[in-house]
Amino acid sequence: MFKGTPEIIAERREEIIDACEKLYQSMNFKDLTFKEIGNETSFSRPTIYNYFKTKEEIVLAMIEREFERWNADLEGISNSGQTYSKEQLAELIADTLEKRGQMLKLICTNSHEMEANSDEELLGSFRKGLRKTVQIFEAIIQKNFPEMSHEEIMGIVYVFFPFMVGISPYTMITDKQKKDMKEDEVDLFKHTIHELTYNCLIRLLK
Repeated sequence: MFKGTPEIIAERREEIIDACEKLYQSMNFKDLTFKEIGNETSFSRPTIYNYFKTKEEIVLAMIEREFERWNADLEGISNSGQTYSKEQLAELIADTLEKRGQMLKLICTNSHEMEANSDEELLGSFRKGLRKTVQIFEAIIQKNFPEMSHEEIMGIVYVFFPFMVGISPYTMITDKQKKDMKEDEVDLFKHTIHELTYNCLIRLLK
């Protein structure tokens, strides 16, 4: 890691993450390169290596930031001062995930590659952030359904978080996939993030 002031490190890391986030809207993980990312920053491509050793580390930082944004939405539900029915809570959580399409796309990235090609300190930071997300999610369920046991709540967590990894492929269909489906005469079922999330949560909460 580059040994500059904390302010410089944070500022440049954010600029690199911003650049990668912009590119990821139209590119896949395998197509991302340090050259492409460097072209979107105000400094030279070699400078990126002072802050991230691999593109996996940059994407990991992107995922962490996306989870932080989702945390803010979940905390809004948790701290609302209201309690909700199962239908209302499923609707609210589905609303928060509908805004996190980038996060859902990112978490489809091969986690084994992320771990193999990322610094342990960065992985530790990511895991800590993910634990916070799970804790907020647990707290929301516990607050609204106090009759549920800890085991029941964790059962929901153990299904819902892996389920999120599969949302993106069912809702963000590429032009190539559309072409292949048309050629194979496969009906194109268009699902939304909100629809899949809501239906999953309703089943888990009941």
